[in-house]
Amino acid sequence: MKPVWIIDDDRSIRWVFEKALGREGIDFRAFGTAQEALAQLPGEPPQVVVSDIRMPGISGLEFMQSLKERLPETPVIIMTAYSDLESAVAAFQGGAFEYLPKPFDVDHAVELVRRALDESRRQVVKADDPAEATEIIGQAPAMQEVFRAIGRLAQSHATVLITGESGTGKELVARALHRHSPRASREFIAINTAAIPKDLLESELFGHERGAFTGAQAMRRGRFEQADGGTLFLDEIGDMPPDLQTRLLRVLSDGQFYRVGGHTPLTANVRVIAATHQDLESRVKQGLFREDLYHRLNVIRLRLPSLRERRDDIPTLARHFLARSARELGVEAKRLTDGALQFLSAQDFPGNVRQIENLCHWVTVMAPGQVVDVPDLPPEIRGEGPGAAGAGGEGDWRGALEREVTARLARGESGIADALTRDFESALIERALAHTGGRRIEAATLLGIGRNTLTRKVQELKIDAK
Repeated sequence: MKPVWIIDDDRSIRWVFEKALGREGIDFRAFGTAQEALAQLPGEPPQVVVSDIRMPGISGLEFMQSLKERLPETPVIIMTAYSDLESAVAAFQGGAFEYLPKPFDVDHAVELVRRALDESRRQVVKADDPAEATEIIGQAPAMQEVFRAIGRLAQSHATVLITGESGTGKELVARALHRHSPRASREFIAINTAAIPKDLLESELFGHERGAFTGAQAMRRGRFEQADGGTLFLDEIGDMPPDLQTRLLRVLSDGQFYRVGGHTPLTANVRVIAATHQDLESRVKQGLFREDLYHRLNVIRLRLPSLRERRDDIPTLARHFLARSARELGVEAKRLTDGALQFLSAQDFPGNVRQIENLCHWVTVMAPGQVVDVPDLPPEIRGEGPGAAGAGGEGDWRGALEREVTARLARGESGIADALTRDFESALIERALAHTGGRRIEAATLLGIGRNTLTRKVQELKIDAK
Protein backbone atom coordinates (compact mmCIF):
# COMPACT_ATOMS: atom_id res chain seq x y z
CA MET A 1 0.00 0.00 0.00
CA LYS A 2 1.23 3.51 -0.81
CA PRO A 3 2.12 5.77 2.16
CA VAL A 4 0.08 8.42 3.90
CA TRP A 5 1.55 11.87 3.33
CA ILE A 6 1.70 14.35 6.22
CA ILE A 7 2.31 17.95 5.12
CA ASP A 8 2.77 20.62 7.80
CA ASP A 9 5.36 23.30 8.43
CA ASP A 10 4.94 22.71 12.18
CA ARG A 11 7.49 20.09 13.20
CA SER A 12 5.55 19.17 16.35
CA ILE A 13 2.45 18.29 14.28
CA ARG A 14 4.53 16.10 11.99
CA TRP A 15 6.08 14.42 15.03
CA VAL A 16 2.66 13.64 16.54
CA PHE A 17 1.48 12.03 13.30
CA GLU A 18 4.73 10.10 12.85
CA LYS A 19 4.40 8.55 16.31
CA ALA A 20 0.67 7.85 16.01
CA LEU A 21 0.82 6.31 12.53
CA GLY A 22 3.94 4.37 13.42
CA ARG A 23 2.15 2.76 16.38
CA GLU A 24 -0.69 1.76 14.03
CA GLY A 25 1.69 0.25 11.49
CA ILE A 26 0.61 2.74 8.81
CA ASP A 27 3.31 3.66 6.31
CA PHE A 28 3.84 7.41 6.01
CA ARG A 29 6.02 10.22 4.66
CA ALA A 30 6.28 13.67 6.22
CA PHE A 31 6.95 16.98 4.44
CA GLY A 32 7.58 20.45 5.82
CA THR A 33 6.20 22.23 2.74
CA ALA A 34 3.74 21.53 -0.04
CA GLN A 35 6.50 22.22 -2.58
CA GLU A 36 8.49 19.25 -1.27
CA ALA A 37 5.45 17.01 -1.54
CA LEU A 38 4.61 18.11 -5.09
CA ALA A 39 8.15 17.34 -6.18
CA GLN A 40 7.58 13.68 -5.20
CA LEU A 41 4.25 13.30 -7.02
CA PRO A 42 5.43 11.93 -10.37
CA GLY A 43 7.13 8.87 -8.91
CA GLU A 44 5.66 8.21 -5.47
CA PRO A 45 1.93 8.98 -5.28
CA PRO A 46 0.27 8.89 -1.84
CA GLN A 47 -2.62 6.71 -0.70
CA VAL A 48 -4.00 9.50 1.51
CA VAL A 49 -2.85 13.08 2.21
CA VAL A 50 -3.14 14.97 5.51
CA SER A 51 -2.21 18.61 4.91
CA ASP A 52 -2.20 21.83 6.87
CA ILE A 53 -4.10 24.62 5.14
CA ARG A 54 -1.85 27.60 5.87
CA MET A 55 1.85 27.13 5.11
CA PRO A 56 4.61 29.27 3.64
CA GLY A 57 4.61 29.11 -0.15
CA ILE A 58 1.96 26.81 -1.55
CA SER A 59 -1.10 26.53 0.72
CA GLY A 60 -2.89 23.30 1.53
CA LEU A 61 -5.81 24.23 -0.73
CA GLU A 62 -3.49 25.00 -3.64
CA PHE A 63 -1.71 21.70 -3.08
CA MET A 64 -5.05 19.87 -3.02
CA GLN A 65 -6.06 21.52 -6.29
CA SER A 66 -2.82 20.38 -7.95
CA LEU A 67 -3.21 16.87 -6.53
CA LYS A 68 -6.82 16.56 -7.68
CA GLU A 69 -5.81 17.46 -11.23
CA ARG A 70 -3.42 14.47 -11.29
CA LEU A 71 -4.96 12.04 -8.79
CA PRO A 72 -8.64 12.99 -8.43
CA GLU A 73 -9.54 9.92 -6.34
CA THR A 74 -6.91 10.47 -3.61
CA PRO A 75 -8.60 11.43 -0.31
CA VAL A 76 -7.25 14.64 1.24
CA ILE A 77 -7.75 15.56 4.90
CA ILE A 78 -7.27 19.30 5.46
CA MET A 79 -6.08 20.52 8.86
CA THR A 80 -7.39 23.94 9.83
CA ALA A 81 -7.96 26.09 12.88
CA TYR A 82 -11.35 25.18 14.33
CA SER A 83 -12.58 28.78 14.20
CA ASP A 84 -11.50 29.28 10.60
CA LEU A 85 -14.88 28.74 8.93
CA GLU A 86 -13.76 30.22 5.64
CA SER A 87 -11.06 27.58 5.39
CA ALA A 88 -13.52 24.81 6.23
CA VAL A 89 -15.85 26.02 3.48
CA ALA A 90 -12.99 26.22 0.99
CA ALA A 91 -11.79 22.75 1.96
CA PHE A 92 -15.16 21.19 1.22
CA GLN A 93 -15.54 23.14 -2.02
CA GLY A 94 -12.09 22.00 -3.10
CA GLY A 95 -13.03 18.35 -2.71
CA ALA A 96 -11.53 17.55 0.68
CA PHE A 97 -12.42 14.13 2.07
CA GLU A 98 -12.65 15.67 5.54
CA TYR A 99 -11.22 18.53 7.55
CA LEU A 100 -9.48 18.11 10.88
CA PRO A 101 -9.83 21.09 13.23
CA LYS A 102 -6.83 22.10 15.32
CA PRO A 103 -6.14 21.36 18.10
CA PHE A 104 -7.15 17.77 17.41
CA ASP A 105 -7.43 14.54 19.34
CA VAL A 106 -4.77 12.10 18.13
CA ASP A 107 -7.11 9.09 18.20
CA HIS A 108 -9.68 11.04 16.19
CA ALA A 109 -7.00 11.99 13.66
CA VAL A 110 -5.90 8.36 13.24
CA GLU A 111 -9.53 7.31 12.84
CA LEU A 112 -9.96 9.85 10.03
CA VAL A 113 -6.83 8.53 8.33
CA ARG A 114 -8.15 4.97 8.53
CA ARG A 115 -11.48 6.05 7.03
CA ALA A 116 -9.65 7.79 4.22
CA LEU A 117 -7.51 4.68 3.64
CA ASP A 118 -10.65 2.53 3.46
CA GLU A 119 -12.15 4.96 0.96
CA SER A 120 -8.99 4.88 -1.14
CA ARG A 121 -8.77 1.08 -1.08
CA ARG A 122 -12.31 0.73 -2.35
CA GLN A 123 -11.03 2.35 -5.53
CA VAL A 124 -14.44 3.48 -6.60
CA VAL A 125 -13.63 4.15 -10.23
CA LYS A 126 -16.98 5.76 -10.96
CA ALA A 127 -16.32 9.37 -11.87
CA ASP A 128 -18.44 12.02 -10.21
CA ASP A 129 -21.59 12.69 -12.19
CA PRO A 130 -21.70 16.42 -13.02
CA ALA A 131 -25.30 16.43 -11.84
CA GLU A 132 -24.09 15.31 -8.44
CA ALA A 133 -21.23 17.78 -8.14
CA THR A 134 -21.35 19.69 -4.89
CA GLU A 135 -21.54 23.33 -5.92
CA ILE A 136 -22.41 24.91 -2.59
CA ILE A 137 -21.02 28.41 -2.81
CA GLY A 138 -21.06 31.06 -0.13
CA GLN A 139 -18.92 33.14 2.17
CA ALA A 140 -21.79 34.83 4.04
CA PRO A 141 -21.97 33.98 7.77
CA ALA A 142 -25.25 32.11 7.28
CA MET A 143 -23.62 29.82 4.71
CA GLN A 144 -20.52 29.33 6.84
CA GLU A 145 -22.84 27.93 9.50
CA VAL A 146 -24.14 25.45 6.93
CA PHE A 147 -20.60 24.35 6.09
CA ARG A 148 -19.78 24.05 9.78
CA ALA A 149 -22.83 21.80 10.23
CA ILE A 150 -21.82 19.60 7.28
CA GLY A 151 -18.41 19.17 8.86
CA ARG A 152 -19.86 18.27 12.25
CA LEU A 153 -22.24 15.76 10.70
CA ALA A 154 -19.53 14.09 8.59
CA GLN A 155 -19.22 11.03 10.83
CA SER A 156 -22.86 10.87 11.85
CA HIS A 157 -25.57 8.46 10.71
CA ALA A 158 -28.29 10.63 12.27
CA THR A 159 -31.46 11.59 10.42
CA VAL A 160 -31.32 15.19 9.20
CA LEU A 161 -34.20 17.54 8.37
CA ILE A 162 -33.21 20.31 5.93
CA THR A 163 -35.53 23.31 5.82
CA GLY A 164 -35.47 26.37 3.61
CA GLU A 165 -37.27 28.11 0.78
CA SER A 166 -37.50 26.58 -2.67
CA GLY A 167 -34.32 26.99 -4.66
CA THR A 168 -31.94 27.33 -1.69
CA GLY A 169 -30.02 24.15 -2.53
CA LYS A 170 -31.45 21.56 -0.15
CA GLU A 171 -30.54 18.61 -2.39
CA LEU A 172 -26.98 19.89 -2.85
CA VAL A 173 -26.56 19.98 0.92
CA ALA A 174 -28.03 16.48 1.23
CA ARG A 175 -25.52 15.22 -1.36
CA ALA A 176 -22.69 16.93 0.52
CA LEU A 177 -23.80 15.27 3.77
CA HIS A 178 -23.73 11.91 2.00
CA ARG A 179 -20.41 12.50 0.26
CA HIS A 180 -18.68 13.39 3.52
CA SER A 181 -20.23 10.54 5.52
CA PRO A 182 -19.10 6.95 6.15
CA ARG A 183 -21.74 5.95 3.56
CA ALA A 184 -20.06 7.90 0.74
CA SER A 185 -19.14 4.78 -1.26
CA ARG A 186 -22.77 3.56 -1.32
CA GLU A 187 -25.82 4.89 -3.15
CA PHE A 188 -27.38 8.31 -2.74
CA ILE A 189 -31.03 8.04 -3.81
CA ALA A 190 -33.15 11.19 -4.13
CA ILE A 191 -36.90 11.28 -4.53
CA ASN A 192 -39.28 14.25 -4.62
CA THR A 193 -42.35 13.03 -2.75
CA ALA A 194 -44.45 15.93 -4.09
CA ALA A 195 -43.70 15.14 -7.73
CA ILE A 196 -44.97 11.54 -7.69
CA PRO A 197 -48.71 10.73 -7.69
CA LYS A 198 -49.96 9.33 -4.41
CA ASP A 199 -50.93 5.99 -5.96
CA LEU A 200 -47.38 5.45 -7.23
CA LEU A 201 -45.40 6.87 -4.32
CA GLU A 202 -45.82 3.82 -2.09
CA SER A 203 -44.45 1.52 -4.78
CA GLU A 204 -41.66 4.01 -5.53
CA LEU A 205 -40.53 4.01 -1.91
CA PHE A 206 -41.04 0.40 -0.90
CA GLY A 207 -41.19 -1.51 -4.19
CA HIS A 208 -43.83 -4.03 -5.22
CA GLU A 209 -44.25 -7.72 -5.86
CA ARG A 210 -45.27 -9.12 -9.22
CA GLY A 211 -49.03 -8.92 -9.64
CA ALA A 212 -49.46 -6.52 -6.71
CA PHE A 213 -51.60 -4.28 -8.93
CA THR A 214 -52.58 -3.87 -12.55
CA GLY A 215 -49.44 -3.40 -14.60
CA ALA A 216 -47.07 -4.88 -11.99
CA GLN A 217 -45.67 -7.52 -14.34
CA ALA A 218 -42.42 -7.96 -12.42
CA MET A 219 -41.07 -7.50 -8.92
CA ARG A 220 -39.54 -4.07 -8.37
CA ARG A 221 -37.16 -2.93 -5.65
CA GLY A 222 -38.12 0.35 -4.04
CA ARG A 223 -35.94 3.29 -3.12
CA PHE A 224 -35.32 2.00 0.40
CA GLU A 225 -33.83 -1.22 -0.95
CA GLN A 226 -31.83 0.64 -3.58
CA ALA A 227 -30.35 2.91 -0.90
CA ASP A 228 -29.34 0.05 1.41
CA GLY A 229 -26.09 1.03 3.11
CA GLY A 230 -26.36 4.54 1.71
CA THR A 231 -28.57 7.61 1.96
CA LEU A 232 -32.19 8.22 0.96
CA PHE A 233 -33.11 11.86 0.37
CA LEU A 234 -36.83 12.59 0.69
CA ASP A 235 -37.50 16.03 -0.76
CA GLU A 236 -40.70 17.97 -0.02
CA ILE A 237 -41.54 15.59 2.81
CA GLY A 238 -44.27 17.94 4.01
CA ASP A 239 -46.44 16.90 1.05
CA MET A 240 -46.33 13.17 1.83
CA PRO A 241 -49.84 11.62 2.07
CA PRO A 242 -50.96 10.64 5.61
CA ASP A 243 -51.05 6.86 5.00
CA LEU A 244 -47.50 6.92 3.66
CA GLN A 245 -46.42 9.00 6.63
CA THR A 246 -47.50 6.07 8.78
CA ARG A 247 -45.47 3.58 6.73
CA LEU A 248 -42.41 5.84 6.78
CA LEU A 249 -42.67 6.19 10.54
CA ARG A 250 -42.70 2.41 10.87
CA VAL A 251 -39.54 2.08 8.78
CA LEU A 252 -37.75 4.76 10.79
CA SER A 253 -38.87 3.14 14.05
CA ASP A 254 -37.98 -0.53 13.48
CA GLY A 255 -36.17 -0.56 10.13
CA GLN A 256 -38.67 -2.95 8.54
CA PHE A 257 -41.05 -2.55 5.61
CA TYR A 258 -43.04 -4.60 3.09
CA ARG A 259 -43.16 -4.28 -0.65
CA VAL A 260 -46.61 -3.48 -2.02
CA GLY A 261 -48.38 -6.84 -2.25
CA GLY A 262 -45.63 -8.51 -0.21
CA HIS A 263 -45.88 -10.49 3.02
CA THR A 264 -42.22 -10.88 3.93
CA PRO A 265 -40.71 -8.12 6.07
CA LEU A 266 -37.60 -6.50 4.58
CA THR A 267 -34.89 -4.48 6.26
CA ALA A 268 -32.62 -1.79 4.87
CA ASN A 269 -29.77 0.07 6.54
CA VAL A 270 -30.59 3.54 5.23
CA ARG A 271 -29.81 7.02 6.47
CA VAL A 272 -32.77 9.29 5.79
CA ILE A 273 -32.30 12.96 5.00
CA ALA A 274 -35.58 14.83 4.54
CA ALA A 275 -36.23 18.33 3.23
CA THR A 276 -39.15 20.71 3.03
CA HIS A 277 -39.90 24.35 2.26
CA GLN A 278 -43.00 24.18 4.46
CA ASP A 279 -43.49 24.93 8.16
CA LEU A 280 -43.85 21.38 9.48
CA GLU A 281 -44.75 22.54 12.99
CA SER A 282 -47.72 24.40 11.52
CA ARG A 283 -48.73 21.37 9.45
CA VAL A 284 -48.57 19.22 12.58
CA LYS A 285 -50.92 21.63 14.37
CA GLN A 286 -53.28 21.53 11.38
CA GLY A 287 -53.33 17.73 11.48
CA LEU A 288 -51.68 17.47 8.06
CA PHE A 289 -48.44 15.91 9.28
CA ARG A 290 -47.93 13.26 11.95
CA GLU A 291 -46.33 14.68 15.07
CA ASP A 292 -44.48 11.44 15.87
CA LEU A 293 -43.02 11.34 12.35
CA TYR A 294 -42.01 14.98 12.66
CA HIS A 295 -40.01 14.20 15.80
CA ARG A 296 -38.44 11.16 14.10
CA LEU A 297 -37.26 13.31 11.21
CA ASN A 298 -36.30 16.34 13.27
CA VAL A 299 -33.32 14.69 14.98
CA ILE A 300 -30.93 17.28 13.57
CA ARG A 301 -32.30 20.32 11.76
CA LEU A 302 -30.32 22.23 9.20
CA ARG A 303 -31.86 25.48 7.96
CA LEU A 304 -30.68 26.92 4.65
CA PRO A 305 -30.76 30.71 4.38
CA SER A 306 -32.63 32.45 1.59
CA LEU A 307 -30.64 34.54 -0.87
CA ARG A 308 -32.08 37.66 0.80
CA GLU A 309 -30.12 36.67 3.90
CA ARG A 310 -26.82 36.31 2.01
CA ARG A 311 -26.82 39.10 -0.58
CA ASP A 312 -23.02 39.32 -0.45
CA ASP A 313 -22.91 35.92 -2.16
CA ILE A 314 -24.92 37.05 -5.20
CA PRO A 315 -21.94 38.35 -7.24
CA THR A 316 -19.97 35.14 -6.59
CA LEU A 317 -22.93 32.97 -7.53
CA ALA A 318 -23.58 35.00 -10.69
CA ARG A 319 -19.98 34.66 -11.87
CA HIS A 320 -20.00 30.94 -11.11
CA PHE A 321 -23.20 30.24 -13.04
CA LEU A 322 -22.15 32.42 -15.97
CA ALA A 323 -18.93 30.41 -16.24
CA ARG A 324 -20.82 27.12 -15.99
CA SER A 325 -23.40 28.11 -18.60
CA ALA A 326 -20.58 29.13 -20.94
CA ARG A 327 -18.88 25.74 -20.51
CA GLU A 328 -22.12 23.88 -21.15
CA LEU A 329 -22.83 25.89 -24.31
CA GLY A 330 -19.22 25.95 -25.52
CA VAL A 331 -19.04 29.76 -25.64
CA GLU A 332 -17.01 32.48 -23.99
CA ALA A 333 -18.25 33.44 -20.54
CA LYS A 334 -20.01 36.78 -20.30
CA ARG A 335 -19.09 39.35 -17.69
CA LEU A 336 -21.42 41.46 -15.55
CA THR A 337 -20.49 45.09 -14.97
CA ASP A 338 -20.10 46.37 -11.42
CA GLY A 339 -23.38 48.21 -11.87
CA ALA A 340 -25.17 45.03 -12.92
CA LEU A 341 -23.72 43.13 -9.96
CA GLN A 342 -24.82 45.87 -7.57
CA PHE A 343 -28.27 45.87 -9.12
CA LEU A 344 -28.60 42.08 -8.79
CA SER A 345 -27.35 42.20 -5.20
CA ALA A 346 -30.29 44.47 -4.34
CA GLN A 347 -32.92 42.05 -5.67
CA ASP A 348 -34.97 39.73 -3.46
CA PHE A 349 -34.81 36.69 -5.77
CA PRO A 350 -37.80 34.70 -4.42
CA GLY A 351 -36.52 31.71 -6.42
CA ASN A 352 -33.20 31.95 -4.56
CA VAL A 353 -30.08 30.29 -6.02
CA ARG A 354 -32.09 28.45 -8.67
CA GLN A 355 -33.40 31.79 -9.96
CA ILE A 356 -29.83 33.18 -10.18
CA GLU A 357 -28.80 30.06 -12.11
CA ASN A 358 -31.67 30.46 -14.60
CA LEU A 359 -30.95 34.16 -14.98
CA CYS A 360 -27.28 33.47 -15.82
CA HIS A 361 -28.29 30.92 -18.43
CA TRP A 362 -30.64 33.50 -19.97
CA VAL A 363 -27.86 36.10 -20.00
CA THR A 364 -25.44 33.65 -21.65
CA VAL A 365 -27.92 32.94 -24.44
CA MET A 366 -29.77 36.23 -24.85
CA ALA A 367 -27.56 39.16 -23.80
CA PRO A 368 -26.18 40.85 -26.94
CA GLY A 369 -22.58 41.55 -25.87
CA GLN A 370 -19.85 39.97 -23.77
CA VAL A 371 -20.12 42.70 -21.13
CA VAL A 372 -23.58 42.73 -19.56
CA ASP A 373 -25.04 45.84 -17.93
CA VAL A 374 -28.39 46.45 -16.23
CA PRO A 375 -30.32 47.19 -19.49
CA ASP A 376 -29.17 43.79 -20.83
CA LEU A 377 -30.78 41.87 -17.95
CA PRO A 378 -34.16 40.10 -18.37
CA PRO A 379 -37.15 42.48 -18.28
CA GLU A 380 -38.72 40.76 -15.27
CA ILE A 381 -35.56 41.34 -13.24
CA ARG A 382 -35.57 45.03 -14.21
CA GLY A 383 -39.18 45.30 -13.04
CA GLU A 384 -40.61 45.55 -16.54
CA GLY A 385 -42.57 42.32 -16.82
CA PRO A 386 -44.52 39.60 -14.98
CA GLY A 387 -42.58 38.07 -12.11
CA ALA A 388 -40.39 41.17 -11.64
CA ALA A 389 -37.96 40.81 -8.74
CA GLY A 390 -37.22 44.48 -8.09
CA ALA A 391 -35.16 45.97 -5.33
CA GLY A 392 -38.19 47.43 -3.62
CA GLY A 393 -39.14 44.14 -2.00
CA GLU A 394 -42.78 43.35 -1.43
CA GLY A 395 -43.83 46.91 -2.23
CA ASP A 396 -42.10 47.09 -5.60
CA TRP A 397 -45.01 45.51 -7.48
CA ARG A 398 -47.24 48.29 -6.17
CA GLY A 399 -44.80 50.92 -7.41
CA ALA A 400 -44.75 49.26 -10.84
CA LEU A 401 -48.56 49.23 -10.86
CA GLU A 402 -48.72 52.89 -9.95
CA ARG A 403 -46.29 53.77 -12.75
CA GLU A 404 -48.36 51.77 -15.24
CA VAL A 405 -51.60 53.47 -14.17
CA THR A 406 -49.94 56.89 -14.44
CA ALA A 407 -48.65 56.11 -17.93
CA ARG A 408 -52.06 54.92 -19.16
CA LEU A 409 -53.82 57.95 -17.71
CA ALA A 410 -51.27 60.19 -19.42
CA ARG A 411 -52.07 58.47 -22.74
CA GLY A 412 -55.75 59.18 -22.22
CA GLU A 413 -56.77 55.52 -22.06
CA SER A 414 -60.11 54.41 -20.61
CA GLY A 415 -61.22 51.12 -19.09
CA ILE A 416 -57.93 50.96 -17.19
CA ALA A 417 -59.31 49.14 -14.15
CA ASP A 418 -60.81 46.31 -16.19
CA ALA A 419 -57.68 45.84 -18.31
CA LEU A 420 -55.30 45.84 -15.34
CA THR A 421 -57.59 43.59 -13.31
CA ARG A 422 -57.52 41.02 -16.13
CA ASP A 423 -53.72 41.26 -16.26
CA PHE A 424 -53.52 40.89 -12.49
CA GLU A 425 -55.79 37.85 -12.40
CA SER A 426 -53.99 36.26 -15.36
CA ALA A 427 -50.62 36.69 -13.63
CA LEU A 428 -51.95 35.20 -10.39
CA ILE A 429 -53.49 32.15 -12.02
CA GLU A 430 -50.65 31.52 -14.49
CA ARG A 431 -48.02 31.66 -11.72
CA ALA A 432 -50.09 29.44 -9.41
CA LEU A 433 -50.65 26.84 -12.14
CA ALA A 434 -46.96 26.91 -13.04
CA HIS A 435 -46.09 26.41 -9.37
CA THR A 436 -48.40 23.39 -9.02
CA GLY A 437 -47.53 21.86 -12.36
CA GLY A 438 -51.00 22.53 -13.77
CA ARG A 439 -52.92 21.01 -10.82
CA ARG A 440 -55.98 23.27 -10.67
CA ILE A 441 -57.37 22.16 -7.30
CA GLU A 442 -54.05 22.81 -5.60
CA ALA A 443 -53.63 26.14 -7.41
CA ALA A 444 -57.12 27.25 -6.36
CA THR A 445 -56.37 26.32 -2.74
CA LEU A 446 -53.14 28.32 -2.76
CA LEU A 447 -54.89 31.36 -4.25
CA GLY A 448 -57.81 31.08 -1.82
CA ILE A 449 -60.49 30.79 -4.50
CA GLY A 450 -62.88 28.02 -5.48
CA ARG A 451 -61.96 25.43 -8.09
CA ASN A 452 -64.95 26.40 -10.23
CA THR A 453 -63.94 30.06 -10.03
CA LEU A 454 -60.42 29.23 -11.19
CA THR A 455 -61.75 27.11 -14.07
CA ARG A 456 -64.08 29.92 -15.15
CA LYS A 457 -61.26 32.48 -15.02
CA VAL A 458 -58.99 30.22 -17.08
CA GLN A 459 -61.66 30.14 -19.79
CA GLU A 460 -62.53 33.85 -19.58
CA LEU A 461 -58.92 35.03 -19.61
CA LYS A 462 -57.90 32.46 -22.26
CA ILE A 463 -55.06 31.18 -20.07
CA ASP A 464 -52.96 28.36 -21.47
CA ALA A 465 -53.31 25.92 -18.57
CA LYS A 466 -51.66 22.90 -20.13
